Amino acid sequence: MSSAGEGLSRPLPEQVRLHVVELAAQVLGSMQPAAIPPPLKGIARFDPRKRARLGSAPIAAQLETDKEFREIVAETLQEAWPELVASLEEGNVPPAAEPVLVAAAAYLTRPPGWPELVETARSDLEQAAATAEGNAQEQTVVRLREQIAAQKAAAKDESDRLREQLKTSKAEIADLRRRLHDARERTRVAEESAAELRAREQEARAAVTSATSAAESELRKLRERLADAERQVEAGRRAAREGRSIEDARVRVLLDSLQDAAAGLRGELALPVAISRPADSVTAVSPGRPSVRAVPARALADDDPALLDQLLAIPHLHLVVDGYNVTKSGYPTLTLIDQRSRLLTGLGGLAVQTRVEVTCAFDGAELNGPVHVSAPRGVRVLFSAPGEIADDLIRQLVRAEPPGRAVAVVSSDREVAESVRRMGARPVPATLLLRRLGRG
Repeated sequence: MSSAGEGLSRPLPEQVRLHVVELAAQVLGSMQPAAIPPPLKGIARFDPRKRARLGSAPIAAQLETDKEFREIVAETLQEAWPELVASLEEGNVPPAAEPVLVAAAAYLTRPPGWPELVETARSDLEQAAATAEGNAQEQTVVRLREQIAAQKAAAKDESDRLREQLKTSKAEIADLRRRLHDARERTRVAEESAAELRAREQEARAAVTSATSAAESELRKLRERLADAERQVEAGRRAAREGRSIEDARVRVLLDSLQDAAAGLRGELALPVAISRPADSVTAVSPGRPSVRAVPARALADDDPALLDQLLAIPHLHLVVDGYNVTKSGYPTLTLIDQRSRLLTGLGGLAVQTRVEVTCAFDGAELNGPVHVSAPRGVRVLFSAPGEIADDLIRQLVRAEPPGRAVAVVSSDREVAESVRRMGARPVPATLLLRRLGRG
């Protein structure tokens, strides 16, 4: 608010203005409604705690412009502080009086020279505020210095603690690095040892495998020799019981073959019955005895469809059939019982038609007991003994025949075919027999 018209060059200090407004608000609540200035009637109805806060500007303006209202407020002040008001009227300021109260009293009562009193109070208030602010700043500085000193001490302690921890950590890291280096060295040595052990293990396994394979091969050969020896002994015993030897039986079979071959050859050549003729004295190469190595008419390949028919025409031919090899080539979807039955039925018809000796060998190595088979007339059915396979049984049958007898082995097993060929028998693929049986 401006008091230039009353002699003030600047507005009242804020503290003085607030004190004057608060005093006027108290007086306003005690005035008669008719005496209340019109601009302040609404404020007078406020709660006493809200008048000074909400009506500060209107009350200050009314005190500035309404002399009568200001004098009413001044009277209240004079009643509260009569000595102060009297001293100000005389131009004296009590030494112990508060500057705010002196300025408020001078502003309301308007004694002579009151603007100077207000300015003096302003100077005192500013000086007190500056002093208080300086003291507060000094206290703040002291407090800040103390905080800084405490923080420095704490920082020093923390720094010392961190240095100690760093020193300990460095020592631990050095120890861990040393341990890691030792562990890596041990790991490297262990890996090298493991690699060496694996290499030795592989070499040992290879040696064991080779030795095992050789031992198994040798054992198999020994078993075959033992089986052959046992069979020869058994055959010798059986021949001895029958009053003749194995050699006698072989000679008899060979003799029958030669007789039949000679009779067949005499019939084909239409030779006379006379034992000797002039041409007999001519030196020449006589035809060999019929066998699988000298097939009549012409030499045929193993897969020639006419091969089996020409072999079956040889007198006293022994036809050995690899049973399951044939059935699994011709009708593998049937059960083993049905395979055997179908094959044996066909072989029975073939034996009746050709009058050759037929032996069918089946693998009995996996059998838990004897198999009941109804063999057709003219067909011998054999199962390999436990621990043996049908291939071994077929080789034994070929080996048992005398040299020179015609023997044909029906099997598509290449190993069986090669082995029986070396023994003097003629191998025949299973497809040729299946085709022959299919013709009926």
